[in-house]
Amino acid sequence: MRITNVRAVQPATPTSPPDWRTSLGQILVAVETDAGITGYGVGGGGLAGIHVVRTVLRDVLIGEDPDQVESLWLKMYNTTLPYGQKGLAIMALSGVDLALWDIRGRAANKPIAELLGGSVGESIPTYITIWHDIEQAFEQGYRAFKLHVEGRDRTERVADVVEAVSHARSVVGSDPELMIDAWMQWDIESTLAAARELKSFNLSWIEEPLPADDFEGYEQLRDECPIPIAGGEHEFTSKAFARLINDRLHQVLQPDVCWCGGMTELIRIYEMGNAAGLRVCPHRGSEIWSLHAIAALDRQPLAESGRPWMTWVNGQPPTVDGYIQLTNAAGFGIDIDEDNLETIQ
Repeated sequence: MRITNVRAVQPATPTSPPDWRTSLGQILVAVETDAGITGYGVGGGGLAGIHVVRTVLRDVLIGEDPDQVESLWLKMYNTTLPYGQKGLAIMALSGVDLALWDIRGRAANKPIAELLGGSVGESIPTYITIWHDIEQAFEQGYRAFKLHVEGRDRTERVADVVEAVSHARSVVGSDPELMIDAWMQWDIESTLAAARELKSFNLSWIEEPLPADDFEGYEQLRDECPIPIAGGEHEFTSKAFARLINDRLHQVLQPDVCWCGGMTELIRIYEMGNAAGLRVCPHRGSEIWSLHAIAALDRQPLAESGRPWMTWVNGQPPTVDGYIQLTNAAGFGIDIDEDNLETIQ
């Protein structure tokens, strides 16, 4: 079996946020083979990511054996190395890698989870990321929750966050996992002040309180913060995660499989994190791409809610009463209706 074509488009997502998540939004990658098998993956980078796929990665892959996923990943990485160690090029590569894994699963007529040594059919617990209405999420059956709190005014940040967490606990009770996400907009002082006040609320983690590249700041939080720190959704490749892991800058690792380098890199990050005794909780883990890895590799599975605007991914399993379950469909188990796919050009 050989690769005959590599395509990429940016599907239209009318309800996505009016920011970089749309302008540099998710791209659909299709890898075609001479055996009639087409694999699909999702990467990032919008039209810039598509340009990398069409002009660089396609040329690397044409004529190659798609089952050689790991060696093809390295070939694509080395080809883009002068400008692609992080960021848009790796986002684009992620989509191609996922499409290759999809081919591998379809050719073997097995779900990706089974190829990774796991199984399908088990109910996987999820958590929902919310900005405001935790009551509605609780009524929908979720039993783990993450609050976005990054927008709190700095002068009243600690009091506002404590109030938000206290209210959430009054709604969901003391047992469900509860987390907060500061989305890189806090500083060391306010993080430590908030953590001291929030310690009694049994939070599972504080997510990305500092910018992703503030390694010295995360070292201080590692040593002084009484609540675990989570992060990594804005980091790229296992090479970058090696520093987070070796220096234990995050106690919870959150790679995004559509950005960090695809399934090939997510597997490596799982292996490294598990070996170090750190929790791995992929960003947007309820989406089909990470869900297979969670089902097969996760010691403490918990899948984050996905992006509701990605309605063009057919085959995404629903979340019911806070749980999600993979089917036995081959590959990632998704179907793309390309004939009716509206795209951004």
